[in-house]
Amino acid sequence: MIFDYPTLKLIWWLLVGVLLIGFAIMDGHDMGVGTLLPFVGRNDEERRVIINTVGPHWDGNQVWFITGGGAIFAAWPLVYATAFSGFYWAMLAVLWALFFRPVGFDYRSKIHHAGWRRTWDWGLFVGGAVPPLIFGVAFGNLLQGVPFHFDANLVPYYTGSFFGLLNPFALLTGVVGSAMLTFHGAIYLAHRTEGEIQRRALRAALIFGVLMLAGFSAAGLWLAYGDFGYVLVTAPDPAALPNPLTKSAVHAAGAWLANYGRQPATLALPALAYAGGVAALALAARRRTLAAFVASALALTGVIGTAGGSMFPFVLPSSTVPGASLTVWDAVSSQRTLSIMFWATLIFMPLIIAYTGWAYRVMAGKVTAAYIREHEHSAY
Repeated sequence: MIFDYPTLKLIWWLLVGVLLIGFAIMDGHDMGVGTLLPFVGRNDEERRVIINTVGPHWDGNQVWFITGGGAIFAAWPLVYATAFSGFYWAMLAVLWALFFRPVGFDYRSKIHHAGWRRTWDWGLFVGGAVPPLIFGVAFGNLLQGVPFHFDANLVPYYTGSFFGLLNPFALLTGVVGSAMLTFHGAIYLAHRTEGEIQRRALRAALIFGVLMLAGFSAAGLWLAYGDFGYVLVTAPDPAALPNPLTKSAVHAAGAWLANYGRQPATLALPALAYAGGVAALALAARRRTLAAFVASALALTGVIGTAGGSMFPFVLPSSTVPGASLTVWDAVSSQRTLSIMFWATLIFMPLIIAYTGWAYRVMAGKVTAAYIREHEHSAY
């Protein structure tokens, strides 16, 4: 094996982050378009234009979502088991919302009936708006700590409730998550359309871009002055087999900002969120929509990276028994599993990026009302 166990644990922390950011950039923009669909499209033809900007790509982008979930399952099985126990109803709500997407995309335009199409427009809205809101709420709860503990056999027990997840800080981070992907989707929509639809999309980008930056700033201040954070008292051995019960940790207000003092280079992450967001707004205002899309992708990277960088090495802190928190060092699979997954990722990740790039290049260009009329029976 080329890499030792501690290095593989760090590599997989980075790779899970890359997959989550890839999901936010690729699947996030079509979720953002779905969120805007009932508001930016004023009639059936305009809504078909909007749907066809993402229709050929949305299922390919789902690969990032599935791969991210699969990577967490295989690389961090304790995180997967514990988080899915605590967030069970939240995850079910995400899945129920996602059900509307394949059916909505495929069946909306099969029947020429206003009520039928209007119903699926709102179904696509639910499929686009609910997941980022819940993912944002989940991140808010991670930053606060989740009420769970393990028994002596490492069986996790969640002691909170579904409604306990909907606390004020988590709702704020839910707004950040929702605004972030809607902003990204609005810029993508402006890039793929023209005329009135593009003008409305740019207005939506301004609203949700400002909301994202304001929410991100408010969450940062809340973290700085609120009662959030955990620190390791005795760290686990990075080279040891995973056992979260071999360390001790305590709750410490403001601890999530300590990493920026120890490693000043990590300040680049929140700086990237602000720089990318401001640049995307400025470029969108000048209608340089492709460059704005790249800038908004960088903003997403900065926001998600800030959350991960602040919590390092914690992955899933426990608010009730901090010593049972899951970290990069004690939440992972065996060295052999991480090593096999690493080589599989090294082979398949470039293939995913290559075919995604090819698909977007082949189907590039504006989607117009004329295109919908010419492809009345084949377009979404």
